[in-house]
Amino acid sequence: MTQVIARNAEWLQQVQEDIIDPHRPIIDPHHHLWRKRFNQDYLLADLWADTDTGHNIKQTVFIECRAFYDKEVESHLQSLGETRVITDIARQSHRQPEKAQLNAIVANADLRLGDDPGFLRSVLEAHQQIAGDLFKGIRQAGARDPRPEDLVIPGPAPAYLYGQENFRQGLKLLGTMGLTYDTWHYHHQNEDFCDLAEAVPDTTLILDHFGTPLGVGVYRGSRDAIFTQWKQDMRRLARCPNVYVKLGGLAMPDNGYDWHTRDRPASSDELVSAQKPYYMHMIECFGPERCMFESNFPVDRLSISYPVVWNAFKKLSADFSETEKHAMFYGTAARLYHLPDPKD
Repeated sequence: MTQVIARNAEWLQQVQEDIIDPHRPIIDPHHHLWRKRFNQDYLLADLWADTDTGHNIKQTVFIECRAFYDKEVESHLQSLGETRVITDIARQSHRQPEKAQLNAIVANADLRLGDDPGFLRSVLEAHQQIAGDLFKGIRQAGARDPRPEDLVIPGPAPAYLYGQENFRQGLKLLGTMGLTYDTWHYHHQNEDFCDLAEAVPDTTLILDHFGTPLGVGVYRGSRDAIFTQWKQDMRRLARCPNVYVKLGGLAMPDNGYDWHTRDRPASSDELVSAQKPYYMHMIECFGPERCMFESNFPVDRLSISYPVVWNAFKKLSADFSETEKHAMFYGTAARLYHLPDPKD
């Protein structure tokens, strides 16, 4: 595994941009909280330091990241520790309603327990008992690459997770319980994910980070060929009405743009120039009503600052209608994760 250390705030602040469309309400549907990853903490104060930089971030969704696990209990219950800590942090956020509200938790559970539906249901209900209405779904990422040593963030999934029947049974249980399934994987796993989406049509699946087109290790120098295949995979995937997508997460080190190694972080224009074809193809395939912009912070923070990445999203969506923009910045996430109306 390649080691990367997060740069400090002064490095990020080298790129300053005027905030575009500052009043537009935004839900950030994908961020993490943790201690000592990339040699830095990222907790509520750090999240708020980012969300308070000028964009109108109303609500956020925490996505599991194997943080705060309770290592004193059986393995299938350890992720409850993360849910417990994040629930407490969410409640802290609710004490300051003028700031971004953490209003949803996508937790982790081993869906391969689906061959014993009653047992898996008890695990999911334990998350619900802790988090209440904050608990929206599960992410058990499918990411796995044959050369994890080349990656900064090697996926921990077992081989061919998506094809395991017990896992698919677990996904079907999520659907019956009204819970969503988020996942993250690499570009060479998109075909397997298409097979999975077709097999569980009654469960809502959410693809994070474009299916992560890799650009490091053996994949460096193959961006055009990977993009060509990726476009075909996304067209097939979009034919599954149960699949939604998050637009973001392409500034991770493993995407191969190397912005994290430079003297200055990326600007919004650089992101748009390098990545616009991915965004436009995804929106064309899925439509704005199934797309939502995501920060993927603090992982993408290794390469770009929070106000700059949202500026990039606003530039990318400049030619869309007001209804389409609202869907991608707010409405799709609000609907999928059953988030409260801020007027309530």
